[in-house]
Amino acid sequence: MKVLVTDPIADAGLAVLHDAGYTVVEAYDVEGDALLEAVSDANALVVRSGTQVTEAVFEAADDLRIVARAGIGVDNIDIDAATEHGVIVANAPEGNVRAAAEHTVAMAFAAARSIPQAHGRLKQGEWAKGDFVGHEVNDKTLGVVGLGRVGQEVAKRLGALGMDLVAYDPYIGEDRANQLGAELVDLDDCIARADFLTIHVPLTPETEGLIGAEELAQLEDGYVVNCARGGVVDESALAEAVEDGVVAGAALDVFADEPLPENSPLLDVDDIVVTPHLGASTTEAQEHVATTTADQVVAAFEDEPVLNALNAPSVDAAAFDRIRPYVDLAETAGRVAAQLFDGRVERIEIAYAGDIAGEDVDLVTASAQQGVFDPLEWQVNAVNAPRVAEERGIDVTETKTRASEDFQSLLTVTVGGDGEELSVSGTLFAGDDPRLVSVDGYRVDAIPAGHMLVARNYDEPGVIGLIGTVLGDHDVNIAGMFNARGKHGGEALTVYNLDAAVPDDAVDDLLADDRIISVTEIELDD
Repeated sequence: MKVLVTDPIADAGLAVLHDAGYTVVEAYDVEGDALLEAVSDANALVVRSGTQVTEAVFEAADDLRIVARAGIGVDNIDIDAATEHGVIVANAPEGNVRAAAEHTVAMAFAAARSIPQAHGRLKQGEWAKGDFVGHEVNDKTLGVVGLGRVGQEVAKRLGALGMDLVAYDPYIGEDRANQLGAELVDLDDCIARADFLTIHVPLTPETEGLIGAEELAQLEDGYVVNCARGGVVDESALAEAVEDGVVAGAALDVFADEPLPENSPLLDVDDIVVTPHLGASTTEAQEHVATTTADQVVAAFEDEPVLNALNAPSVDAAAFDRIRPYVDLAETAGRVAAQLFDGRVERIEIAYAGDIAGEDVDLVTASAQQGVFDPLEWQVNAVNAPRVAEERGIDVTETKTRASEDFQSLLTVTVGGDGEELSVSGTLFAGDDPRLVSVDGYRVDAIPAGHMLVARNYDEPGVIGLIGTVLGDHDVNIAGMFNARGKHGGEALTVYNLDAAVPDDAVDDLLADDRIISVTEIELDD
């Protein structure tokens, strides 16, 4: 496996990749056509914020499985294009959370106590003690815009220093905010009540310019701290608000344009503290981000859960062992159902019963869709299967029930269209031994592996013997057979495990007998 690293990461991360036995290529200066050539045979791409991972990159890299961002922001990665090409995009959001939170706290103090300004004056030989009278944070109100990972850590730290907490985040529940001791309010209320306003939201069309002149006017002698993403705060409006005394001060680590241009109005205002995007710049954070990123590459290669996947179902590592066998079982059931269904697939239902219904099964559901689409020769995997279903107008539903009469856990994949449907159910024996236990309503006990043949026939004497004879005549050995019927003299269904593929001539010989309704060959991995 080849891992292309186009932005520098800590040596600890590279060591993880080398120790796993992968070929690691470091190419820090490639862009444009050189990047497309370098990535053409890569299986993984590791980047930070410098590399622009565009649709052209995915078009050029047929073997690419994962793009791993050593950090949290993925503005430089075309996630839609990645999903279209079935490539996982993962980041490392936890690695620099503590570092970013600590830098935010430091910047709040730096602004409130004019630390950089006093330092500069003293270095110039001025003992300007009387020129710097700051503010304490105790008994002040902290307004947190964005109560995600970093916002929560900042709230914990400054809350512990005696600050009252209010927060604006339309995507978080009141229960979680209450756990942090924060009152959840709307944006205007958050700003109006804040003595210190700290920003922790990504840069999106909705958040660009979120804090502008109108919002700053509500802050009334407060402080603004932004260590999240440049562009969320209107920099010109902020410079003017601080210069005019509307806002007491500000501290920024991120900017709309980086490096910060020399003519930025922020540089002309003494009460604005600026640092060159240092939020994640600690030795500990860089090592943690690098090893987390490398671990996710390894997980993708080993078909393990990619815990921080942004465009694919993921699952907690502790729960993965419990659902792992069902991932393969769901894909198999989907493949079998799709091949047996005689019609256009318009809907897919994945039903869970018993213990499995209590698990996080998003990855299992995606694998079931992948299984259905494989026989249709659509280029899919668990990453892009949900999107393929949406684009093709296929309705996908998931149902769960904790009741299961016959099995501890049961998984059923149903495909349907034009008023018809077909279901395949599977379970696990002895923990991880997969079985298909129902095919189109017929109760069976079939091993889903290797070469399989599903035969429908009329329930008459000699039919099974005929099938065995025909297969034997064509040197196809039967490894196992599982027979079921609806009623005596009606229709029957038999699943055969075979040691070899069934030749076309054998299929023709079987269908030549009027008692054989249909035969379907199914190829599965062992």
